[in-house]
Amino acid sequence: MAATSTSSYTDDASLLEEAGLPVRIVQGDSQNIKLTYSQDFEEGERLLRANSPTPGLLPDVRVGHGYDTHRLVPGEEITLCGVKIPHTSTLLGHSDADVGLHALTNAFLGTISAADIGSHFSPKDVRWKGASSTKFLKHAAELVKQGGGVITHCDVSFVCEKPRISDYRDAMRESVARIVGLNRSRVSVKAGTNERNGFVGREEGIVAFATATAVFPSGLGSIF
Repeated sequence: MAATSTSSYTDDASLLEEAGLPVRIVQGDSQNIKLTYSQDFEEGERLLRANSPTPGLLPDVRVGHGYDTHRLVPGEEITLCGVKIPHTSTLLGHSDADVGLHALTNAFLGTISAADIGSHFSPKDVRWKGASSTKFLKHAAELVKQGGGVITHCDVSFVCEKPRISDYRDAMRESVARIVGLNRSRVSVKAGTNERNGFVGREEGIVAFATATAVFPSGLGSIF
């Protein structure tokens, strides 16, 4: 039956009380304000600005995506996310072929629209022959910083049959966190097989995908 009251209601609680239903008070966050009147939106914006990593401006959150793959050839170890793993194969590449750090480097560069790893470290340049990919990721992280950004999270996913990534996950997270200056809780490493399909399934190579999240003051974030 429709309500016949002509009272004015400002929230759901007053409607429930009018209908005779119980209303309880629960503990909440004073900054999680209720938006009822137009001035509430102004207060909400003020709180967002005050709690932003870039005070005075609403944050500009950007996500970069990265991808890389390298072939597997006979060898004794694989380097993934800066961690050396004993194996019957190694990854073939101009540098140390760290497919995880290469994907992350591309993701970091993506947050500032700075092209890809090959644009910064040409595979034809002898300076990078056998180089540690730690240098590449540090370079990308520094460019994000120069662009006014704060890296807040990164995530890398491997697609491979072997090695078993879970055995080295924590070491990889620690390695990436150390390289880019993040808390380990803000670094994610995971993996899946390709169910024996394709070149990955035949253990001919390893693929890595990565994302990086960075926060910039509004109007900044690209030096290219």
